[in-house]
Amino acid sequence: MISKWLFSGAALLELGSWASAVSDLPAHQAALLYASAHGLGSAMLTAGIWLLLPRRYRFPLPWSPLFIFSLSFFIPLIGMIGVALALFPALYLPRKRKVQPWEATAVPELPFRPRERTRELMFSDGGLQDVLRHAPDPDQRLTAIFATRRMRSKEAIPILKLALRDPSDDVRLLAYSMLDQRESRINQRIEQALASMEKTKAERKFALHGQLARWYWELAYVGLAQGSVLEHVLQQAWSHVGTALQGEPSGELHLLAGRIAMELGNLDEASSQFEQAAQTGTGAAQLAPYQAEIAFRRQRYDEIPQMLASMPADMLQRPPFAALAKYWL
Repeated sequence: MISKWLFSGAALLELGSWASAVSDLPAHQAALLYASAHGLGSAMLTAGIWLLLPRRYRFPLPWSPLFIFSLSFFIPLIGMIGVALALFPALYLPRKRKVQPWEATAVPELPFRPRERTRELMFSDGGLQDVLRHAPDPDQRLTAIFATRRMRSKEAIPILKLALRDPSDDVRLLAYSMLDQRESRINQRIEQALASMEKTKAERKFALHGQLARWYWELAYVGLAQGSVLEHVLQQAWSHVGTALQGEPSGELHLLAGRIAMELGNLDEASSQFEQAAQTGTGAAQLAPYQAEIAFRRQRYDEIPQMLASMPADMLQRPPFAALAKYWL
């Protein structure tokens, strides 16, 4: 409402300035009257337009209103008309803003397209370990540690052990916490099995010994035990698997016994256990990697290609057998 009164006053004053310009008054009086009426009208027009401008066009002061006043005042006769014709349509008939159907976003840091699976090796030699060794940002190294939560313990444990040597306290503490969680879960299962041993019937104790052998072997296999602790864990696993085999021998137990014997360095016993596993129904493809390892450690290199060739072709194309097949076959 104020702007309309200002526009009306500016129009009347501009008409008055025109009337003074064509009047019969002396020249100096007509010029003074015209300048006064025209200036006051330009000021009122500027004030009315400034009040209607969007906020981003009102500032900075005083340059925004001074620019409108200059256009109106310093162009005689037609200055106010030009300003009105230029700004009134924009103020009262603004262009409608179209709804934007899309939003531009920056390219994300991580790959945003799935990688094509090929018959080649899918994994590189570095991966998360390279991030822990070379990434300068601790947040990136923390993200690499969090990525191990959905990995198998065999692959995750070496990465977490590497993180224990990180210069950042947050990285070391997180790695230690995740290692402790994995070890605690296994130890809890061992304690539960040992506690159940006393109140379990005799025919069920063989099954418990088999479970204990698996959990002790898990501690050794994933790398949670080292040094003298590793030797103790392997001896416990060997003792329990031997007791379990006295009750209900199976191919799975013989296979486990063979792997424990290999880790203990008893290759003859390991070979014997694998032969018994084959006799109790374990497939040749499942035993081939371990038999090939025994042949390698005995330096019987001519037997290795034949053993690896008995494995399925798709298995030989996946890690860790792809590199072995490329070398031996």
